Amino acid sequence: MRNAHPQNCLARKKVTDGSKLIPSVTTSRVLCVGIATLDIVNQVEGYPAENSEVRALSQTQRMGGNAANTAIVLSQLGVNTSWAGNLPASSGLVEQTFSHYGVDYALAMRLPGAVLPTSYITLNRDNGSRSIVHYRDAPEYAFEAFSRIDLRRFDWLHFEGRAVGQLTRMLLYARDLPWLRISLEVEKPRPGIEDLFERADLLFFSHDYARARGYKDAPALLLGLKKGQVATCTWGSEGAWGIDHDGRLLQACAPNLPTVVDTIGAGDVFNAAMISGLCRDETWPAALQAAVNLASLKCGKDGLDLDQPVLVSPLIE
Repeated sequence: MRNAHPQNCLARKKVTDGSKLIPSVTTSRVLCVGIATLDIVNQVEGYPAENSEVRALSQTQRMGGNAANTAIVLSQLGVNTSWAGNLPASSGLVEQTFSHYGVDYALAMRLPGAVLPTSYITLNRDNGSRSIVHYRDAPEYAFEAFSRIDLRRFDWLHFEGRAVGQLTRMLLYARDLPWLRISLEVEKPRPGIEDLFERADLLFFSHDYARARGYKDAPALLLGLKKGQVATCTWGSEGAWGIDHDGRLLQACAPNLPTVVDTIGAGDVFNAAMISGLCRDETWPAALQAAVNLASLKCGKDGLDLDQPVLVSPLIE
């Protein structure tokens, strides 16, 4: 039985911007594979009751999608980043966002006549929670498109855990290149996704997945994995837990955040920061704590631009 060795929370001080958390440029090349969406975000004073009408305090339109969000954060962290997935023939917002952050999207599969998937997000200003209604009628990204990519260009592949049938073939194909490190985000319980765990070098579990599978906390999930599986599991205000190849279980404590401003994409920020740290050969505890710190910093600001001012500053070491 593997034992838990949680880290103690570090001493904390106030950080008013992300500059101290953004590392130098790395030569690693990362490909993120998944979905890009149009996010329409309505901020409200409090979550509306059913069959009620409320006025939005603000409305923004931004690019979303887990793999797409991870890509733009990785690029801001100095990682040479590309994205692959389906896009309509014209998708100005996505193209502008990727270009702004320096993400290469030339590998996108263009689908004439398709409509960009849309997420309608209600952001509760009172506590930062977000509720999402997602609509899509475009097909999932297919293995046939992925198989045409020259993977020798990359050092790391990051997959969003969706369309398990297509994803299975992608992972099997990528495993033929032994130098590639592969991470898999497991945000939601999807039929058959557990069969893919052993094909990834690093698994990113969400609190929602753990709860849906009946785990009471992150350690219960991580200690139930096969021996040697490397993984993390985020757990909101408690931070995140991780388990390394030797079965050591570590906790990275979340810094105090007096008020949560915007949690949209916080998990994507965590994933990007972990990948960035490991690409730089940071130690497992250091990478885990840095990822929690950056994700917490994001929750104190709107959006995913790390250079934008923090509206509410967490206490971060």
